[in-house]
Amino acid sequence: MSKSISSPPRRGSGGRDAPEIATFANAVRYLYDRVDIERMRVVRYDDKMFKLDRMRRLLRALGNPHEQIRTVHVAGTLGKGSTVAMIASILQGCGYGVGQYTSPHLVDIRERITINNQRISKSDFIQLTRQVSAAAAKQPGEPTFFELFTAVAFKHFADQAVDIAVIETGLGGRLDSTNVITPEVTAITRIDYDHTHILGRTLTDIAREKAGIFKRGVPALTVEQTAEVEKVLRDAAEKLAVGLRIVNKDIEFSCRFATSDALGPHTRVCVLTETSQFMHLPVPLAGDHQAINCGLALAVIDSLKGAGFEFPEIPLHDGLAQSASPGRMELLWNQPRILADGAHNPAALGALMRCVGTFVPYDSMICIFGCCDDKDIPAMLDQLALGADKIIFTRAKGTPRAAEPRDLHRQFSERSGKMSQAAASLPKALDLATQAVGRDDLICVTGSFYLVGEAKKHLTNLARKHQQP
Repeated sequence: MSKSISSPPRRGSGGRDAPEIATFANAVRYLYDRVDIERMRVVRYDDKMFKLDRMRRLLRALGNPHEQIRTVHVAGTLGKGSTVAMIASILQGCGYGVGQYTSPHLVDIRERITINNQRISKSDFIQLTRQVSAAAAKQPGEPTFFELFTAVAFKHFADQAVDIAVIETGLGGRLDSTNVITPEVTAITRIDYDHTHILGRTLTDIAREKAGIFKRGVPALTVEQTAEVEKVLRDAAEKLAVGLRIVNKDIEFSCRFATSDALGPHTRVCVLTETSQFMHLPVPLAGDHQAINCGLALAVIDSLKGAGFEFPEIPLHDGLAQSASPGRMELLWNQPRILADGAHNPAALGALMRCVGTFVPYDSMICIFGCCDDKDIPAMLDQLALGADKIIFTRAKGTPRAAEPRDLHRQFSERSGKMSQAAASLPKALDLATQAVGRDDLICVTGSFYLVGEAKKHLTNLARKHQQP
C-alpha cells in the first residue's frame, strides 16, 4: 500500500513548524498534543494560561469567523448542555441552520461541533484543523487544545453559513476561549460548586467568572440563584448596562409534574413574557431539574424574537420535543438496563438520584461510579448513598485526573454501610454489575463524562460483536 505524500512542514513566523495533517488521526493527534486543560490535574487560572488575546490573534489570522455568525452564549454549572440542546432543537425545528458547540465529547471528538445534529465531517475536520494549525504556527505563544478546537468550530460554522450557533462555554466564562463572541443573547444556568480549584472556592467567586460572558448591550438571562450569586450577576449586568432577566422572577415561570400514555411521567412548564406565552409545554428531558433549564431555553427563544428570528407555534413545539442530550439519563443497554449520566458534581448527582427515583421504575440499583480527583468527593459519595443500593467504584481509562477506585471505596465505606466494591476498569465493573442484577434491576454509570463515554464505546463494541454471525 502506498503512503500518502504531503508537503513538508512549513515554519511560521511564530518560530514553529506548521504540522503535517493529512489524515483524521493526524488532526486528532495534533490537537491532543497541545495543552489540554480538561485533563490536567493542576491548572494555573490566569491571563497567561487562558489568554483571550491569543485567541483573538488566532481568529484574526483566520479572517475572524466568529464575527461572521450570529450566536447564543451559554455558561453555568448545572444544565448547560441540556439548555444548549433545547435551544438548538427549537431553532432547528423552526427551519434554521443551527451550529452547536459543546464539550466534552463522549466517544467521537467530532461530537463537539455539529450543524443540525450532524457532526462535522472527517474531511472538513482535517481541512480546518490544517488551516487552524497553520495560522497558529505564525502566532507567538502556543494555543491550547480548547482554543484550537474553538477556532475550528467558528470557522466551520462560518464556512457553512449557519443561521445561528449555540455556543457552550468550556470552563468558567470570563477567560473561556468562546468569550470572544458578541452574541444575540447570553444565558447562565444554575451556578453551583464545581472546578473550585480553578474558578474559586466560593459561589460569588464562581459567579463572577460566569458573569464574564455578559456583553454591553446584549440581553442576559439566568435562572433563580442563591441570593449572593444573584447579587453578583445583577452587579455585573448593571456595570455593562445589561438588562438581566431572571426566569421565575422577572419572567413568569411555573412547572408541574404530569403523566400520560404517550409521554409517561414528565414535567410541563409555562413561561410568560411580554411577547410570548409558552403554555404547558412538555419538558423533553427527564428529571424535575430539567424544568428550569427548559424555562431558560424558552426565555432565550423569546429574546431571539427581538433579534428578528421567527418561531411558529407548532414547529417550536415539535422542535422542543426532539431535544436530546447524549450522556444524560441515556439508556445504553436494555437487558440488563444500563443507564448513563455524566453527573460530575454533588448537585448534579443529587438531581440524578432524584430523577431516577421518579422517572425510572426498578427494584434495585447498582451504580458504577468514577470521578475526577479534583471534585468534592465526600459530598458526591453522600449523594450516591442516597440513591444507590450498591456501588462499584472504578475509573475511566486514559484520564490522569481520575480518582483511584480503591480510595473511593475506602472513603465510601467510612461514610456509609451500603454495599460497595472497587473494580480496576469499567469493563470489569460492568461484568460485576451484570452478574449481580435481576431482570427488574438497574445499572447506572455516572460520576464523569469520561466514564460515560467509555461505557458507550464499550457497549457499542459489545453489541457489534453480538451481531456478528
